[in-house]
Amino acid sequence: EPLSGQEAILPVPRSVVHTHASPRSAVNFLIHAAGIDGSAVGPRRNLTMPGVAVTVGEQIEALERIAGAKAMNLIREEPDDTIWAIVKGWPTRFEARRSRELGFAAEKSFDEIIRAHIEGELDGKIAS
Repeated sequence: EPLSGQEAILPVPRSVVHTHASPRSAVNFLIHAAGIDGSAVGPRRNLTMPGVAVTVGEQIEALERIAGAKAMNLIREEPDDTIWAIVKGWPTRFEARRSRELGFAAEKSFDEIIRAHIEGELDGKIAS
């Protein structure tokens, strides 16, 4: 992946939107869930966790802001109709009102998600 100095293939359009949260947030979701009083959740126990909805293009822009043009230039656009057929059916944005009301929180920007990845998975270092 680009933050590690490796090329990445982008098989879908830059306009694709998805909602993201960092692994750090995912762990915090579990920790927070363990401490919630079940009566606050009620009988509907499933929750959609919050995240940041961004396009692939916005993710690439965030990568460039954080890691520079060298990392961004490691992304090679190579459309793949098979992958696109799968991805275009995925949900894009989630309304996580209920989970937010219960105190779940994620990053507020994709820049934050990249920084969390660098700190947590790359020991704070970006490939040079």
